[in-house]
Amino acid sequence: MTLLVTLLGLLLFTFLLTTLSPVDPALRIAGDRASEATLAQVRSDLGLDQPWPVRFGSYLHQLSQGDLGVSNTSSKPVLEDLKRALPATLELATLSIVLGASLGLSLGLLAAWQPGGWIDTLVRLFSLIGYSVPVFWLGLLMLLLFYATLQWAGGPGRLDDAFIYTIELPSGWMLWDTWRSGEEGALSNAFSHLVLPVLVLGFYAMAGICRLTRSALLGEMGKEYVITALAKGAGRGRVLFRHVLPNVAGTLVVVVALAYAGLLEGSILTETVFAWPGIGRYLTTALFAGDVPAILGSTLLIGLCFVVVNGIADVLAGMIDPRTRELL
Repeated sequence: MTLLVTLLGLLLFTFLLTTLSPVDPALRIAGDRASEATLAQVRSDLGLDQPWPVRFGSYLHQLSQGDLGVSNTSSKPVLEDLKRALPATLELATLSIVLGASLGLSLGLLAAWQPGGWIDTLVRLFSLIGYSVPVFWLGLLMLLLFYATLQWAGGPGRLDDAFIYTIELPSGWMLWDTWRSGEEGALSNAFSHLVLPVLVLGFYAMAGICRLTRSALLGEMGKEYVITALAKGAGRGRVLFRHVLPNVAGTLVVVVALAYAGLLEGSILTETVFAWPGIGRYLTTALFAGDVPAILGSTLLIGLCFVVVNGIADVLAGMIDPRTRELL
């Protein structure tokens, strides 16, 4: 019930924002030179001449039948567009969270080992930079340096033009599909296009995971059982790995899961900068075009992903540390 209310509230909020948008979908469809009569007809066809409660109710009725509507931009069912875009976002976010979690957990652990030391200072500075640097600016800088200047990595898109029209993508996961295709150079080309966006998103995820890992570990290190163990002569490393880390493992699982869900939501700017054909870029295009069905469909999918990932994290955290079940 809570899930349903959350998604319904998210849809209602997004729908109200679209009604306040200055973008006129009818003008986008009919063109700048369309007459008022033509625009009025297009608005009528789209249902834009009806009050927003009526339009929202009609959308919910369609949604209950599994119909997300038809995109005004692509002229295709929104569900079909989302099925095509989702694997690209999942591939990018999954590789990014692997990189971000590996670095974030490791750096957070190093910082907590000797709080106040030079390693802790560098880690906190690194984490602060990750939080402060705008994602789009870092993406553009990486493209300029490693693609345009040094040519060490692939550019925007998921593949070079030499491959994109010759390789089928049945699963939508580029690395898997290029490997299955067996075409020479396709896999390495796909990987080269993934490097820069994964580094950008992974760096952003690393900053949050690192900071929260350090905070969780230091919070646990201040408890009485840890102080007692250290007073009895136990080494700080032994206490940290054998006692503290297992006790905060459930919390860290939730931290990583929320970071992953955040990447699914926050990939909009990264996908736009790198011309990545995922949910983020699809939503951006829909927003500029005033494509209400596409906007609502994308919002619903992102909300579902967030809720599902968060739910899985809660279950895993409860399995790792039963004490957390009372808090979930």
